[in-house]
Amino acid sequence: MALLLPIVIAVWKRQQTAYLKPIKVYIVLAFVLNSFAIAIDLYIKKKSDSIWLTNNNYVYNIHSIVRFICFCTFFEALQQPFAKKIKKILPIVSVVLALINFLFFEKFFHSRTISSTLFAGEAAILLFYCLQYFMYKLKEDTISKKAADFWVVMGLSLYVVFNFSFFLVYSSLSPENQVLWWHVHNGSYIIFCIFLARAFYVVESK
Repeated sequence: MALLLPIVIAVWKRQQTAYLKPIKVYIVLAFVLNSFAIAIDLYIKKKSDSIWLTNNNYVYNIHSIVRFICFCTFFEALQQPFAKKIKKILPIVSVVLALINFLFFEKFFHSRTISSTLFAGEAAILLFYCLQYFMYKLKEDTISKKAADFWVVMGLSLYVVFNFSFFLVYSSLSPENQVLWWHVHNGSYIIFCIFLARAFYVVESK
């Protein structure tokens, strides 16, 4: 499990900056959700008829929501005086649109696929946050590889850029191609976790 690496380093480096708390929450919740999803896929669904336990797609949908909330909170905690109003409005608008989507257009508990709309929307909005982060840093000329936030945002940027188009068309792919592309996604997620681990390792003293 790739998430074990940032979790172990976060536990080892206990004195962390405040803005990393949402990331710590994310890696723990993501580990729990991913473990549950794997358990459903490998063991539970073969022995249950419950909609909750015969497929794990809804678990990944929950994971997407958790990731979105945690990283929005992270960017808010950075307190960058750049696009502040937009950054406050975006999460609220996103939640409303997600509710509308699952009420009228997509099934949250879809038996065949994750929600392409949810994952692609999450990736697009988080990419906006990443871009505004780098725009502000370039403007202020304060980018530093010794700063934990740099590694978090760099890892997140690579992850969402790589997977956006994949998420956008995922539900329209054949089951075989979905499996293939999900393996590719998992490779990018491992890289993402390595960057998060690096962030906890280099965290600066305050």
